[in-house]
Amino acid sequence: MSEFIDRGAVKVIEIIGISDRSFEDAVSQGVAKAAETVKGITGVEVTNQTARVYEGKVVQYHATLKLAFAVK
Repeated sequence: MSEFIDRGAVKVIEIIGISDRSFEDAVSQGVAKAAETVKGITGVEVTNQTARVYEGKVVQYHATLKLAFAVK
């Protein structure tokens, strides 16, 4: 689990998580993928949700995320 930040600075980046299952999975996919290169993620804010539609069916879910992590 990430450490609590009581002083210093936090950086926020924006990414888009993508899933063919659900918006919740798009959030999880985005955080998991970002965590491969961004260490110490302490929070996530979902700022937008969109979806791709093909022939009248939702085929892909997108979640725009703001990820926070401590500046080292």
